Amino acid sequence: MGGWDDLYPLPMLPSWVPAAAAGIVSLHLIQKLLFPYFWADLRYLLKVLVYGLRVEMYRLQGRIVTVLDQFVKLAEKQPHKPFLIYEGKVHTYRDVDRRSNRIAQVFLHHGALKKGDTVALLMGNEPDFIHVWFGLAKLGCVVAFLNFNVRSRSLLHCVSSCEPKILVVGADLLGTLEEILPNIQKDVSIWIMTKDSTFPSVHTLLDKIETASEDPVPVNRRSANNLKSSVLYIFTSGTTGLPKAAVISHMQVLKGAAGLWAFGATAEDIIYITLPLYHSAASLLGIGGCIELGATCVLKKKFSASQFWSDCKKYNVTVIQYIGELCRYLCSQPVKEGEKNHKVRLAVGNGVRNDVWREFLDRFGAVKICEFYGATEGNICFMNHTGKIGSVGRTNFFYKLFFPFDLIKYDFQKDEPIRNKHGWCEKVKKGK
Repeated sequence: MGGWDDLYPLPMLPSWVPAAAAGIVSLHLIQKLLFPYFWADLRYLLKVLVYGLRVEMYRLQGRIVTVLDQFVKLAEKQPHKPFLIYEGKVHTYRDVDRRSNRIAQVFLHHGALKKGDTVALLMGNEPDFIHVWFGLAKLGCVVAFLNFNVRSRSLLHCVSSCEPKILVVGADLLGTLEEILPNIQKDVSIWIMTKDSTFPSVHTLLDKIETASEDPVPVNRRSANNLKSSVLYIFTSGTTGLPKAAVISHMQVLKGAAGLWAFGATAEDIIYITLPLYHSAASLLGIGGCIELGATCVLKKKFSASQFWSDCKKYNVTVIQYIGELCRYLCSQPVKEGEKNHKVRLAVGNGVRNDVWREFLDRFGAVKICEFYGATEGNICFMNHTGKIGSVGRTNFFYKLFFPFDLIKYDFQKDEPIRNKHGWCEKVKKGK
């Protein structure tokens, strides 16, 4: 053996290589132990920065690309791809684009709307909610989403506070309209999603849609001057007094629409929306998110715990939205055979408790739950992109580096921040 070694001596590694290898292994172990989400956080931050840079590049080039602009381009690029599936009927990107064009044409010729006017929308979950929303947006109108669960005095307050030129009411909410009709300001023009009307001085929309042109209205009607201009009013539920309108800008719509993409959804996903469209979670994150991805949305009239998983299987749903107690309602349903036989891989929302979170995963399979924390009119959002159980949102070194913030103590009785003797706000410690 000695002779063989003399003929073919083994190469000697430089002395620093073992040390470097040991150092790399040590750093890897330390990172896994102390910073287990380092690479996931870095990847997520890079996605957010790339999206922000894209929007900024558009701005520097003098191009303001809104979510509606993205939808119109998708209707040209993938006209036959399903955009909405509602009660088994498929509405392609082209279908939705053309019907929203018809609605824009109706209001252009009959509604006397100017760019920047406000139109209030009182409708439930149905494709025409989206058609009317997009049609009005194509005219450059600000659309106010009204909560159909709010009635009488509170609903009148919502209508009057947003000062609409027009109020559009769904066919299934005519009873609600009848309650408030005598007290609505006389200068508000009222349109209902029917072909005929028994109400005096109320216009019908469906009959006019059928005869309207599918041609797009001039692009300059919808073009935004800047991303900070208002595009939506979304009302609170009114749990602490009368409902208040959160003013939503084009930029906020773009940020909301990027949520599903940031969590890992793709154009091949099918998103199931059971939340009310007047809520920002369904309209911005859900519908806006589908547009950002170029994906398909399955829209439900109303959440049904008993039909939820059968719908997911029927339509091959891969992404679901939740809010509040929705996950608990699903866990409260009687156990059925084959509950894990579905294609849902991602759930995005907020308000799920730790115990429900664990039960949901145990019962319905390996669904990545991305819990976020934010408010419709808030100035910051925390997103738990790692799926860590119990984490309401997530922050990290990278996030604080680019989006500095602090959580401060607050006196809810006095409705003001708690300050020290020097008048400074006090930070909240971890675990509080």
